Formats: sequence, C-alpha cells, structure tokens
Amino acid sequence: MKTNELPEKEMGENLCIRKAEFSDLPRITEIYNQAVVNTTATMDTEKRTEIEGKRWFQQHEGKYPVLVAEWGGTFAGWGSLSPWSDRIGYSRTVELSFYVREEFRGKGIGKKLMEALLAEGARYGFHSILSRITSDNQVSLGIHRIFGFREVGVLKDVGRKFDRWHDVIIMELLNP
Repeated sequence: MKTNELPEKEMGENLCIRKAEFSDLPRITEIYNQAVVNTTATMDTEKRTEIEGKRWFQQHEGKYPVLVAEWGGTFAGWGSLSPWSDRIGYSRTVELSFYVREEFRGKGIGKKLMEALLAEGARYGFHSILSRITSDNQVSLGIHRIFGFREVGVLKDVGRKFDRWHDVIIMELLNP
C-alpha cells in the first residue's frame, strides 16, 4: 500500500480512495473544469487555471483534506473539505464537494468519496459539514440524504448558469 492511501478505504481491485498529492492537481482540475463546462455542480462559469488550481490546493494543506478516487488505476474523481468561512468562529464548519469523471459515474464512486470525506471530517473534529447543491442535481442530493444530510434552506434564483437561474439547496450534517 502506498503511504498516501487511506488504509481502510482500499476498495478491492477496482476502487481506491487516497489522499491527493500535488501531482494529482492537473487531473483534479480537468475533472473540475469538465463540471464547469457541462453541469451545474459548480456555479463557476470559467475554467479553473493552473495558477488558481495551485492556490486552491495549497489552501487545503493541513486540516482540509482532498481525496482522489482511482478506478482500476485510472483517476476517476476527487472530493474535498474546504473552509466554510474565514471567520474564526466557523473554524469547525466545512463545505464538502466531490466530482466524478463523467465516464465513471454510476459506479458508486461518489458514495465512496462521501464516506471517506465524512470519516476525514470526523477525524479532524469538524462539527458541521455543509454542501451547496443546485436543485436540479438530484444525484448529489440523493447521495447526501443517504449519509444523513438534511436540507436546511433553499436559496432561490441565486446562481445563473446556462442562461437560466438556479436555486441552491443548503444541506447540513452535524457531528459527522
């Protein structure tokens, strides 16, 4: 086993969830940019640049984990826990995000990333994990519900992408 793998998260021959390394950044950025261009999973409308990706990755050093999923040795997705706010009173609250490469969706990778991210959240002692999900992203909403997230609010027409307005649902899990 490589030193950056999460020992309890090796998933047989096909799926391995491990901690991200800086060398994973081009593939993380590629999957993120695929979501930027094709989905409402992010409200970014411009692809992330290499410099922006490096800055994002550096902000996750320490207690904000970035995990990657490999399916049969191929980079299939990633997820992260990010600071919810820079205000110190929110330091034990994080935002969860995960993205799966289009050709690997439907194989349970999102669920395994979620499971591993929640375990990391508990390990770091986070009290509240939040997610912002567009109302049309039924797959992500469903995965969050499976893991006990509950809807705590709907922000009406706050995101604009693909020439239309989008509602954003806030979901929360306490004490992961």
